[in-house]
Amino acid sequence: MITGTTPRKKAAPAAAEWQLRLYVAGKTAKSEAALANLKVICENHLAGRYTIEVIDLLVNPKLAAGDQILAVPTLVRKFPTPIRKIIGDLSNKERVLVGLNLLPLAAGKT
Repeated sequence: MITGTTPRKKAAPAAAEWQLRLYVAGKTAKSEAALANLKVICENHLAGRYTIEVIDLLVNPKLAAGDQILAVPTLVRKFPTPIRKIIGDLSNKERVLVGLNLLPLAAGKT
């Protein structure tokens, strides 16, 4: 039996509640805009609760098959489920929020 005090281990950081994957094809203007727009949206609506994985299909083209990517840039919401995809530079904030299910569909219509 072991007694005494031992230093407590730090709790493992909690997994991000939102796991997003952005597929791009190189550093094009659309790809850069999509990433910048996504970061702004995440910081404003999911601060501290998200991870963004950027996948450059020019470097890893085989990774497109897993998520059935047909166009770039494409944002894939991996978690929470269900998986959702949004194609484009993500400049339409309301469309992205509705697509991520952060804004009800009726509120997104103007």
